[in-house]
Amino acid sequence: MSGFTAFHYQDGELFAEAVPLKQIAAEFGTPCYVYSRSALTQAFQAFDTAFANRDHLICYAVKANSNLAILNVLAKLGSGFDIVSGGELQRVLLAGGDPRKTVFSGVGKTTDEMRQALAARILCFNVESEAELAALNQVAQSMQTVASVSLRVNPDVDAKTHPYISTGLKENKFGIPMTEAARIYQSAHQYPHIRFTGLDCHIGSQLTEIDPFTQASSKVLGLLGTLQSQGLQIEHLDLGGGLGIRYRDETPPSIADYVATLCANTRTIKQKLLIEPGRSLVGNSGILLTRVEYLKHTPAKNFAIVDAAMNDLMRPALYQAYHAILPVAQNPADTKNYQVVGPVCETGDFLGHDRALSLDTGDLLAVMSAGAYGMSMSSNYNTRPRAAEVMVDQEKIHVIRQRETLAQLVAGERILDE
Repeated sequence: MSGFTAFHYQDGELFAEAVPLKQIAAEFGTPCYVYSRSALTQAFQAFDTAFANRDHLICYAVKANSNLAILNVLAKLGSGFDIVSGGELQRVLLAGGDPRKTVFSGVGKTTDEMRQALAARILCFNVESEAELAALNQVAQSMQTVASVSLRVNPDVDAKTHPYISTGLKENKFGIPMTEAARIYQSAHQYPHIRFTGLDCHIGSQLTEIDPFTQASSKVLGLLGTLQSQGLQIEHLDLGGGLGIRYRDETPPSIADYVATLCANTRTIKQKLLIEPGRSLVGNSGILLTRVEYLKHTPAKNFAIVDAAMNDLMRPALYQAYHAILPVAQNPADTKNYQVVGPVCETGDFLGHDRALSLDTGDLLAVMSAGAYGMSMSSNYNTRPRAAEVMVDQEKIHVIRQRETLAQLVAGERILDE
């Protein structure tokens, strides 16, 4: 149960804070995402406290989980935000987030998104190509304003994570090569509606070792020194996010050790430090609650067919990711080795393979560590309405997203007129 402190057993029954999960299932149905406000708060405060002696801004990576209630909780704690789309910007604003604490990342910003962000007066654009820089300059000119920019550099550092979420190697689509960045910074006179204010890098997600962070920061600090020697005034250094969490047996650095390393690596500079944590804030703050519909025993395998599927939690199918799966009510009977699968018509529709569980039809299961990249990556594949979401705050249960309905799914569709 390490890493799941907000979710705990009491007399053989799994709770979220002070609420039994079976109560949530009875009131709101399954599948259902359940989040702990205290876990989210404690994770943010761990970052903030670790940075206590350093000028800093924590910019939550909205893509990890973009529910308005989660964004609002973080905004009230003083969080900034890292966005990758105009839609995420609108979510931040609707949730009460501060645009002056918001950075806009991503390789494919459209001109419409640039206009939205400039109108909102965000803190900074993390620009990832010269073509994007030229487009942003034109948009800012048309709005008679100046865009604050940080170039996202690609340090060519192996994050030692899943290749789909590794972003700091030279073959990845992200960032500007280190060898080109200094030249682009020096070309500021070509972009009169751009003001270079920062320097940024991000090497990937779910990092479980400290060394890649150290390698990346060392390379970025070398570039920062070059830029300062050339007379450029860089106000902040954005070291990205990517700190991993424990899903199974990983041993990622603690938040305190991670921040201490960043601070130690940058002790000789005065620039404000920005980081962009996502998974490490919300990952272990949420679970996916699901119910066993059928047990199917074959000569080859035992299947627990549950009502959650790959459309609800894509990570196992997409990344072959492991999530612990726990019974909501502990059963002392003998266990069997189960494949925990959903009802979607894909062999890849699974939540977990080879899990030792003692199950009956109708039992509830909790898929752990599902707070990040769960609901935010969910879909309507097989015309399945998306799950409900609730947030637990001690003994209180707040519905933060109603279960989607079929009427909502088809509302924008039209049958052809004859």
